[in-house]
Amino acid sequence: MTKFTTLATLMTISTASAFVPATQQRTSSTLRAGSNDLNGWVPDESKFAYGLPGSIDPIKDFDPLGFADKSTLAEMKRYRESETTHGRVAMLALVGFLVTEAPVKFHPLFDMGDNDIGPAIRHLDEVRAVAPSFFEILAVGIGLAEVFRALKGWESPSDEMETRRILKDDYFPGDIGFDPLGLKPDTAEDFAAMSTKELQNGRVAMLAVAGFIAQELINGKEIFVSAGLVPDIFDPSTLPVQF
Repeated sequence: MTKFTTLATLMTISTASAFVPATQQRTSSTLRAGSNDLNGWVPDESKFAYGLPGSIDPIKDFDPLGFADKSTLAEMKRYRESETTHGRVAMLALVGFLVTEAPVKFHPLFDMGDNDIGPAIRHLDEVRAVAPSFFEILAVGIGLAEVFRALKGWESPSDEMETRRILKDDYFPGDIGFDPLGLKPDTAEDFAAMSTKELQNGRVAMLAVAGFIAQELINGKEIFVSAGLVPDIFDPSTLPVQF
């Protein structure tokens, strides 16, 4: 159970932070730890999305529904915060799908042995059976991670009522200061480039995970099984929860 608790906590912290923070450049200045210069990003309403990173060839400034054109700076920062966070969660989910299903079948929460517990969308059934307290631990972990994120970037409720802003002026969307491996670049240019890479990978991951979930809901089979790369040996009757 100690292993379970530790892994659950690490998972939830990763949800809020996942990869390195997203930021933007405009100068070649060196980024300083703890500085409030938004990592070189200077909001410019004449530029797409106020100059935030994330726009790349071959389709630059892609915004078919016009969210960027219609938004204020506060709204644009909120959109980017949501996109960055969801992208990080999706990247973790994508890895989870691929490593916990056949043929890899590695699950960090318990030893499956020769068991095949089927598609990833059904794994929580098994987790609940093996460790009933997991969801309570998960909820607490997510709550703590979200409180940390809110304290870092969100206005207090009283200030929000006065300013009508949700995010702090000196907070760059997604930059919660979590960088245990020290991967944050030293210059604004490099940081903006890494930010764009994170956003692009997060966007692809969100699309991929949506496709994975839809596919498994339709036929109840693992991704590599549906692709014809591994045999289908999963027996749904072995799961603790039946539909």
